[in-house]
Amino acid sequence: MAKEYGVNLDALDQLVKELNQVLKDMGGPKDKAKNQTYLPEGALGKGFDERAKMHKAHNDMKDFIQHQIVDKIEGLINDFGEKSKKTKDAYEDAEHDNKMT
Repeated sequence: MAKEYGVNLDALDQLVKELNQVLKDMGGPKDKAKNQTYLPEGALGKGFDERAKMHKAHNDMKDFIQHQIVDKIEGLINDFGEKSKKTKDAYEDAEHDNKMT
């Protein structure tokens, strides 16, 4: 007798919902990285050589956080959520097809 495996469709559905909520919540860090870390031109002072380097370093780090960290985490969560939804839908379709035969 072959072993049968069960899939908890409610758990998969809950996972998809929670991942979608995480994506919505990611808007906060994304907004902060993009808009709330503004450093005005004169904020670091004037008249010393390191000022331009510090300002550039700030902008580089801001860009890195936004594009190399937040965007990649968001993409990973979105990809996992989409794959989880497709898996759930496929199991639901298979379950429905089995009930009809």
